[in-house]
Amino acid sequence: MTENAVPNINAPGFDVPAEMQGQVAVTNMDRLLKLLDPAYNWGRRSSIWPMMFGLACCAIEMICTAASRYDLARFGMEVMRPSPRQSDMMIVSGTVTKKMIPQIVRLYNQMPEPKYVIAMGACASGGGPFKEGYNVVSGVDKYIPVDVYVPGCPPTPQALLHGLMKLQEKIDGQSITREHWYDSDVKAVAIPVPVLGPDIIDPRDYKAIQQAAKA
Repeated sequence: MTENAVPNINAPGFDVPAEMQGQVAVTNMDRLLKLLDPAYNWGRRSSIWPMMFGLACCAIEMICTAASRYDLARFGMEVMRPSPRQSDMMIVSGTVTKKMIPQIVRLYNQMPEPKYVIAMGACASGGGPFKEGYNVVSGVDKYIPVDVYVPGCPPTPQALLHGLMKLQEKIDGQSITREHWYDSDVKAVAIPVPVLGPDIIDPRDYKAIQQAAKA
């Protein structure tokens, strides 16, 4: 190896010289980031800021979960933010009506990455007892991606806590090197906001609607 050559630490048989051992840590960026992931994810999982809004009776259970008996502060989630730009978790707690879904999508688009969504209760997960009703969306996941579903009508505070812990487990499995929001060329892609007319229309369905109209 010449004097100015850079050693390949990934090459088989590469050894750190004895005089450098205990003084210098030789690694590459991939290995370094893997060492950072646990500490970085611990910081994110322990400081999740939920957005403060509720839609129906599930919101009462969400409020109860944040109160002293169940105490969300134990998980670092006690800071309910009034603005989506300060939040990284949306808890859709309750019945999602067609008049409300455009606002939910707009709020979701305003949240910075990384962001997560919990569908709390039967209504948010699939429509609940109002499924296929004339004014109810049969599941918020038809418009925004959902990370954790919490079943129940309404779910108990313990169920919501379990859902939050499942979200923490998901965060623990994420890596700076793999997640799209850490890419240098990442582009924010906003979800089209549904249009409320005689019925709710998803702009992503425009082509299918036009083809059906022509047929």
